[in-house]
Amino acid sequence: MPGQLFGVGLGPGDPELITLKALRIIRQAHVVAYPTAKHGQSNARCIVSSELTLEQIELPMIYPITTQTTDHPGGYEAIIAQFYDDMAEQIAAHLHDGRDVAVLCEGDPFFYGSFMYLHDRLAHRFSTEVIPGIPSVMAAAARLSTPLVRRDSELTILPATLSEDALVARLNPWSAFAIMKLGRNFTKVKNALSRAGVLSKALYIERATMSREQIVHLSDVDSANVPYFSLILVPDSRPDQIDKSTARPGQITVVGVGPGSAEWITPEAQQVLAEATDLVGYQRYLDRVPLRSGQRRFGSDNKVEAERAQHALSLAASGRRVCVVSSGDPGIFAMATAVLESVDQGPEAWRSLDIRIVPGISAMQAAAARIGAPLGHDFCVLSLSDRLKPWEVIVKRLHAVASADFALAIYNPISSERKWQLAEAQAILSGYRAPETPVVFARAVGRPDEKIVITDLARFDPDLADMQTLILVGSSTTRNLALSNHREMIYTPRTYGV
Repeated sequence: MPGQLFGVGLGPGDPELITLKALRIIRQAHVVAYPTAKHGQSNARCIVSSELTLEQIELPMIYPITTQTTDHPGGYEAIIAQFYDDMAEQIAAHLHDGRDVAVLCEGDPFFYGSFMYLHDRLAHRFSTEVIPGIPSVMAAAARLSTPLVRRDSELTILPATLSEDALVARLNPWSAFAIMKLGRNFTKVKNALSRAGVLSKALYIERATMSREQIVHLSDVDSANVPYFSLILVPDSRPDQIDKSTARPGQITVVGVGPGSAEWITPEAQQVLAEATDLVGYQRYLDRVPLRSGQRRFGSDNKVEAERAQHALSLAASGRRVCVVSSGDPGIFAMATAVLESVDQGPEAWRSLDIRIVPGISAMQAAAARIGAPLGHDFCVLSLSDRLKPWEVIVKRLHAVASADFALAIYNPISSERKWQLAEAQAILSGYRAPETPVVFARAVGRPDEKIVITDLARFDPDLADMQTLILVGSSTTRNLALSNHREMIYTPRTYGV
C-alpha cells in the first residue's frame, strides 16, 4: 500500500504549542521533510528536534533561493516551481514505497505555508491529511496581550510584499489588520501605516513565542535587520476608542466613487471612505459603499444637493470626519460644487474646515471606453437639466457646441418631468451634423443592468434615454470602426482638418 502524506502545522515556534495530533503524526512518520535554506538551520526541524528518531528518514527541502536574485531564465517563479516539482517527486518516491511522509510547516500549513505547493502536486495522487497549527497571527496577539477583533469587526491579513499604495488602500482606522512577511518590506509598511492614519495603533513583534522573541516599539525597530518571522498587528479600534487628540478635526472630503463598478473606485477614494466617521450622500450612491461598523450614514433624495452639502458641513464643523459620496467624478455636475457653493454662502466657520476633493472616473469616461474613443479630440460636456439653469441657456449652448463641431457628452438627458427637451436637442444638433453622425446611448455603465446602444443622429430615439443614461454625439470627424469579431467601435481622430 502507498504511504500517507501529512502536512503538519507546528504552530508559531514554541514546542509546547504543537498540537497532540501533530506530535503523534511526527513520531509515527517514516519520513520527515522540512524546509530549510542553503545556509542555516531549519526552523521547523528545530521546533521538533527532540521528537525525531534515528530510524526516521530526514528529507531536507533546501530552497534554491530565498532573498537572492537568480539568473534562471524563468526568474524567481520558475526556479521555485521547479524546486517544488523536484521535492514532490522525491516525496512521491517514498510514498510509492509505502512510507508515510510528514512535511513540517511552521504555523499552519494552509496559512502562507510552503506545504500548500506540495499539496497541489501530490494530494490528488496520494492519501493526504493536513494537521492545522496555531497561526503566528494568533500567537502574536497572545504575546502582545491585545484582542484583535471585537463583536462584528473585520480582521484582514495583508502580506508586506504588496505595494505601499495597495497597503494604504486596504488599511483603515476601524478594522483589525495583521501584516506579515515584513523583512526588507518594513520601511514600506511603516510608511503605509502612517499614510493610513493607523501608525499609532500598530504593534510590532518578531519571532513570536520563539526563544529569540522581541517586542519592540515601531520607532525603535532597526529597518535593516527585520527578520522574515516578524509581523505587525493593528488591533480593532471603535470610533469611540479613537484618541481624539490625534484625530483630524473638521474634515470634509467630497469623493467620487465612479459610475457603477466597484473596481472603478480608486484606492484614494477607498481610503477616505474607510477613514470617515460619517457618510453623506444620495442613498443609491451610499448603497455602493461597503458597510463599516461604527460609521454613520445619512442618505437623502437626489434633488436636495444644497441641503445635503450643508448637513455634511455642519457635521464636519462639529469635529467629525465626513465623506460626501458622489457618483462618477464629484466635480462634474456633482457634489463638489454644491459643497463649495455652500461654504461660499455659509458661516465663516466653514471656511476653516479641511476640505478635500477626491476625483473619480466620470460617467462619460466610462461610457466612451466601452465603445472606443469618441471623445478622442476636442469635446464638450452639457447637462440638459433645466432645474438649475434656464432652458434658453441650454438651447444657446447646444447651438454653440454644434456650430463649433465639438463631440458632445450629454448628462441628464431626460427625466419624469422633462420629456420633450431631448427631442429638441436632437433637432438642434441635426441642423449642424450629418444624419450618419455616430450617437451612443450608454445606460448604467458598470452596473449589472448596463445597456449600450450605438446608433446615429438620423435614428436618434429619445425613448432610449432616462436619467441613468449618458449620450455621446460625435463630431463631423467621428468614425465607426467595424472589427473582425463583429464588434463595432467609435473613435474621433486626433487630427482635424489636416
